[in-house]
Amino acid sequence: MMIISSGPRRLLIAVVAAVAALVPFYSAHAEMSAWAENEGGRMRLVALAPDAGGKIRAALQIEPKPGWITYWKEPGNSGIPPQIAIAAESGVTLDAIAYPVPKHFFNGAIEDIAYDAPVTLPLSLTAAGKGPVTIDAAAFIGICKDICIPFQANLQLKLGPAIQSHPQEEAILQAADARLPKPPSQDFDVTAHAMSPDRKTLSLDLVLPGEGAGEGKAAPDIIVTGPSGYAFTKQIGGKRDGAAFKVDISIGKLPKDYDMAGKQWSVLVIDGERAMETTLAFE
Repeated sequence: MMIISSGPRRLLIAVVAAVAALVPFYSAHAEMSAWAENEGGRMRLVALAPDAGGKIRAALQIEPKPGWITYWKEPGNSGIPPQIAIAAESGVTLDAIAYPVPKHFFNGAIEDIAYDAPVTLPLSLTAAGKGPVTIDAAAFIGICKDICIPFQANLQLKLGPAIQSHPQEEAILQAADARLPKPPSQDFDVTAHAMSPDRKTLSLDLVLPGEGAGEGKAAPDIIVTGPSGYAFTKQIGGKRDGAAFKVDISIGKLPKDYDMAGKQWSVLVIDGERAMETTLAFE
């Protein structure tokens, strides 16, 4: 089990955050903002003009420096998940953030779910009304090496007409989409799930891709995300039989008086070069 909690790295984050200054606006009159930089890396905003329905394809590009990491949506027991807010006066709303497949890191007692290389988080935005669009985004991420440095920047972007071609931005967004986990398929899915009566164990039945099937093959990496701030990764008694894999995930402690009824959790399964993400619904 992993929850965002206090720890050596978390305490240092709090100290640094108390004195961290807000990075000034980084603006551009194109489809990419200027880079905002700090000690551990840099980030910028990329977007295309709204379509006829006001939908905007965009992304936050993050480039940690070598040896540094930045975090997934549920980062582990001491990290900072990415946070993005769009100023209301922009007339633009943030509908969703998508997350490419992360890596699973272990450093003593610290367990991180993160990225140790450049990563692009696809953003789904909607513009109200017609005409030119200016996006004012406040981005906040954690960049960590031996210490964690909160990295906050305001990124401003003015979008040009939709009739213009922007191949560089298109390529960035397409590459980001290609790194996202895939939805369930016939050969890669969670076929059954059940929570134990004491809510300590989540049982999963999976079908795994054929190229990874067979006795003796390594267990897939499984990351279950439940209530906000909670991720569960510890596997108990996993057994692979051809394409079938049965395993229990240790859940441990949940928020006090947490009611499972009607909740939807998520599970990310990484098996070799393939990754699948799906929803677990509880009655």
